[in-house]
Amino acid sequence: MFDQILHPQFHFSLETGLLLVILVALEAVLSADNAIALAAIAQGLKSPEEQRHALNIGLIAAYLLRITLIFTATWVIDFWQVELLGAFYLLWLTFRYFTSSEDEDGHERNLEFSSLWQAIPMIAVTDLAFSLDSITTAIAVADDIWLIIIGGTIGVITLRFLAGLFIRWLDEFTHLEDAGFVTVGFVGARLLLKAVLPSLIVPEWLMISLIFGMFVWGFSKRNPDFVPPSHQNEKQSLEV
Repeated sequence: MFDQILHPQFHFSLETGLLLVILVALEAVLSADNAIALAAIAQGLKSPEEQRHALNIGLIAAYLLRITLIFTATWVIDFWQVELLGAFYLLWLTFRYFTSSEDEDGHERNLEFSSLWQAIPMIAVTDLAFSLDSITTAIAVADDIWLIIIGGTIGVITLRFLAGLFIRWLDEFTHLEDAGFVTVGFVGARLLLKAVLPSLIVPEWLMISLIFGMFVWGFSKRNPDFVPPSHQNEKQSLEV
């Protein structure tokens, strides 16, 4: 691992390109539930400007943590306690969400923050907990550490884009936030099983199928009270 860092060897070939595509696709698939969790955390801040700042700064910190995790992945894999901590964190996050207070209509749960700097560490740590699964999977797919870093970099950029979309979609679709945190619980339970019972391997197709099913449910119902931002601007201009 450290020899690759000190003496990197770049081999640009068809195989390298295909591996990069696989890593990016893997990041995109495994990042959908992560993006919902990060969007929900950012949505705990009141203003859109604070939400953008929290995602931008939080994901910069998350990226640095990802790079650190990539460089220490071979060491982390040997310590099941790290995955256990990640599992407990994701399960705690799911528990906190489903036990938090509902709004006045009784159908929406929110993680609320009084300060931007309360949300930023949670965004970074949440991404790190998700990365324990995706990065160890990437290590198994590719041996070239720089290829994994490139894939992880593109993955973080994709995650920022997805999280920005999900902040809007969480208001538009009634079940999406609940579905997202159920999938967070799935990932936490998978990490827990991986740490406690490493011989019991949850098939990747099963996880993807469960997550896909939850997303279908999440997008199944629109919020009848949702007003698109463009219509809100038109309404405000008319009122003025």
